[in-house]
Amino acid sequence: MFYPEELVEEVRLKNDIVDVVSGYVRLQKKGANHWGCCPFHNEKTPSFAVNGAKQMYHCFGCGAGGNVYTFVMNYENYTFPEAVKMLAQRAGVTLPEAEYDEEQKKRQNHRQRLLDVNKEAATFFYYQLRSPQGQVGYRYLADRALSDETMRRFGLGYAGKSGAGLIQHLKQKGFEDKLIIEAGLGSYNERTGLLSQFWNRVMYPIQDIRGKVIGFGGRVMGEGEPKYLNSPETPIFDKRRNLYGLNFARTARSGNIILCEGYMDVIAMHQAGFTQAVASLGTAFTAEQAVLLGRYTDNVLLAYDSDGAGVKAALRGIGILRDAGLSGKIINMQPYKDPDEFIKNLGREAFQERIDQAENSFFFEIRMLERDYDLKDPESKTLFYKEIAKKLCGFSVDVERENYLEAIAEKYHIGFENLRRLVGSYAMQTGLDKPPERPKSGLQPKNTPQESNRRSQRLLLTWIVDDPAIYPKIARYVGPEDFTEELYRQVAGRLFQDLEAGQYQPAAIISMFQDQEEQRRVAELFNTNLPQLNTRQEREKALHDILYAVKKNSYEQLTMRLGSDVNALGRVVSGKKALEELAKTHISLE
Repeated sequence: MFYPEELVEEVRLKNDIVDVVSGYVRLQKKGANHWGCCPFHNEKTPSFAVNGAKQMYHCFGCGAGGNVYTFVMNYENYTFPEAVKMLAQRAGVTLPEAEYDEEQKKRQNHRQRLLDVNKEAATFFYYQLRSPQGQVGYRYLADRALSDETMRRFGLGYAGKSGAGLIQHLKQKGFEDKLIIEAGLGSYNERTGLLSQFWNRVMYPIQDIRGKVIGFGGRVMGEGEPKYLNSPETPIFDKRRNLYGLNFARTARSGNIILCEGYMDVIAMHQAGFTQAVASLGTAFTAEQAVLLGRYTDNVLLAYDSDGAGVKAALRGIGILRDAGLSGKIINMQPYKDPDEFIKNLGREAFQERIDQAENSFFFEIRMLERDYDLKDPESKTLFYKEIAKKLCGFSVDVERENYLEAIAEKYHIGFENLRRLVGSYAMQTGLDKPPERPKSGLQPKNTPQESNRRSQRLLLTWIVDDPAIYPKIARYVGPEDFTEELYRQVAGRLFQDLEAGQYQPAAIISMFQDQEEQRRVAELFNTNLPQLNTRQEREKALHDILYAVKKNSYEQLTMRLGSDVNALGRVVSGKKALEELAKTHISLE
């Protein structure tokens, strides 16, 4: 699909990148940038910068970067036309009917067909639940105290007694076998033909954050196995990157999100007014889901089952949340197993009290750890204290570790200094007393002469973008042809052209490139860390040195090509003269 460049630019200009990204990532203004934890990789310390002046973002950890289109494409897994369409709708811009090229049409149509077949399946299940043959499913849900309104809100349904009913319905609607199989709604074998695995089950449609049905969970009626059956992974359904109920919970504005284990827990909590509840999708809680939660809250409350498996899952979840930089607390469900049972027996107010009394995750870990030791036995008690010290070493921030040291020492009647020494001793033995190192992104290039030359070019482009007023002062000394990397040369050509015309829009340059890796590299070009300089004289010298390095490399590259390019001799002579002139020139930044 193609849109006119002017329209693409109009849509971009009407979607401030800080506003758009803030809808996905919690940002905090610091200096020229807004900072947050990167949504594209797992990190504790914010390295994701959004620059309102440049209208672009860049992660200094993983290297992700681009403009508002790039962000939406990467975050939502959209094609470029889909991103334009979404942002145009957000800004109230009417798009003309545009044409697809064949490849884009194929990709767009296929994704939409997968969504369409899931939507049709959800509709089929929905009406089956409300038909005479669906009464077994309806009675099950009614017995679980769900209202008709709640069933409707979550689109609950029923898969009939046979796996053939859904397939027959979908075929009648024009969906081909291959698509039904790819959507995870059926499978084929030679004996039975194409049948759905979903039969005799209450059906829970799984929606993405935009409310599109991307998969299903089914709970068997009776004693069949497995008790719960979920859709397989498909091109539109990634279990690790979605959460059940998040399409509702993300707008709850409750200050926290409650993480549960199952569909019914989420539904029961929403019905009771706790619309911030979500659940993982038939798998253990994942780091990707933690990153997803971090887009909407810093505070996650775990409402896992109170049995042994639930405790184990909670302990694992605490670690994942902590690694994602999120605060986790534990809701005590005793004497009941899960939120559904608790609310049915004690009611909404009692559950709200449990939310208000949610236990600090570290204290919960220590309390669970305590069960493995006999504190009346000195040897066992010492081992318990050593385990506490080991866990305290996990806090990389000194003041946070000190606060927990003090609290644990008081709770377990350990002398504060004794516990501190134990922590210090353990840290030295294990090497945990070393300052935490920032994870390597894998993007740090080797410091070769070629990379030094590329870095000089990146520094110059970043400097011009950060301070376009310097361009008239250096334009006579440098041109696009002095940038020896093809991508850099294209960027410089467009940037210099725009500056000459008085049209300074660096984020628009990213839209010149269709490839997302090229978009990332362009964003990196405009976000190179400039040297920290205090005085004007230092800045003038640094700018001169960078400019001279770019010009010198350009001259050397031209000289190397002299033997194969008979037209290069004149350019070499001119280049040498320009380099000699630049070496003697002072560039003022006044």
